[in-house]
Amino acid sequence: MSGPGGPRSGESEVVEAIARLVPATLKALHTLEFAGRHLSPDALPELVEAMAGRDDEANAALAESRKIDWPERLAAVRGCLEPAAEAAAQGIAALRAAGEAPQPIVAAYRAVRNYAKASESLYPMAPFLKPVSQFFLEPAARDDSALIERLAHVAGGEKVGVMHVGGPAGTRGAFSLYVPEYYDAATAYPLVVALHGGSGNGGAFLWSWLREARTRGIILLAPTAIGATWSLMNPEEDGPSIDRMVEFVAGQWNIDAGRKLLTGMSDGGTFTYVLGLSAGCRFTHLAPIAAAFHPLLASSADSERVKGLPVHIVHGAHDWMFPSQTAAMAERVLQQAGATVVFREIADLSHTYPRDENGPILDWFLGATT
Repeated sequence: MSGPGGPRSGESEVVEAIARLVPATLKALHTLEFAGRHLSPDALPELVEAMAGRDDEANAALAESRKIDWPERLAAVRGCLEPAAEAAAQGIAALRAAGEAPQPIVAAYRAVRNYAKASESLYPMAPFLKPVSQFFLEPAARDDSALIERLAHVAGGEKVGVMHVGGPAGTRGAFSLYVPEYYDAATAYPLVVALHGGSGNGGAFLWSWLREARTRGIILLAPTAIGATWSLMNPEEDGPSIDRMVEFVAGQWNIDAGRKLLTGMSDGGTFTYVLGLSAGCRFTHLAPIAAAFHPLLASSADSERVKGLPVHIVHGAHDWMFPSQTAAMAERVLQQAGATVVFREIADLSHTYPRDENGPILDWFLGATT
C-alpha cells in the first residue's frame, strides 16, 4: 500500500500505464503536427518515409494499457487516454500508407485529421496532467508555472472550455467553441472566428487555434459551413449563419467589440474576403490564409468598409492550389482600395495550415506589433 496521496494498492500498474501513454501520445501528435505543416505533393514521399516507426511507442503503450484491469474510478481517464493514443497512431499509419493510395495527397490530408480526433479525446486531461496542459499552450508559455497552475485550479463549468453548439463536432451549420477556463465576466475577451477549409469542419479546425486561444485568453469560434464548403457564390447563405453564431456567443460571454478577428484557411480564407469586405460586416480584422482572391472581390466590396481595414494575408510560396501570386494581387488591390495590409509569404509552405503563423497573426491583431 502506498503512502498518503499515492496510488492505491493494485493501481501502480495503471499509474505506469498513464506514464507511458501520455508521452507516447504527445510524441505522436507532434509527429502529425509536423507532417501536417509540411504536406505537399512534392514532399509527400519523404514524409511517408519519415513515418516509419513513428507510431511504435503509442501502439506499444496502448497495447500495455489494454491488458490492465483499470479500476472503475479511473474509467474516464482511460476513456480519454486510450482513444487519443489510438487516433494519433492511426493517423501516422494512414499517412505512411498514403503513398499507395489512388490520390496520395488526398489520403495524406485525411490521415492528419486524426490529430483533431486525438486532441479532442486528450484535452479533458489537461487540468490534471501537466504535460498535457503544456502541450495545449504556445511553446513560449509551457514553462509559465503561474499559467499552468491557474489552468489546473480553475473552477470549470458548462460555460468554459471546449464545447459544441447545435450538434456534435462538425455538424453542418453548427459551431465549435472554446472559452478560456479562467474566463471572467468582468473582462471583455477578444474573439477569433476561424473558418475551416473546403473539406473540413469547425470541430476539427478548432484545434488549429486552441493552443493560442488558451494561452492568450481568447474566445475561439469555429463554425462549420452549411454545405460541403463555404457559400462563396452565395454569401447570403453562410454569412448570416456566422453572424447569428457571433451574436449568440456575444450574448453569453463578454466579447470585446473592438477586437473581432475573422480568419480562415483555403475556402475559409476566401470566404473571409467575401464576408469580411462586405458592407455591415462587424469584424475588426481579417486574416485570410492560403486563400483564392479575384479583383472582383474588391470591386464588389463596400468602399467605406475597406478604407483603413486591417488585413493580414498569409500564403505559401509553394501553394499548389492557389499560387502565391494570388495573395500578392490581393495585397496590391486591397492597398489601392485603402486597406491596411500585411502580407507574409512563407517560403517553405505549400497548401496547408501554418500553425506557426498563429502567433504573429495574434501579435498583429492584439496590437503587440505593428
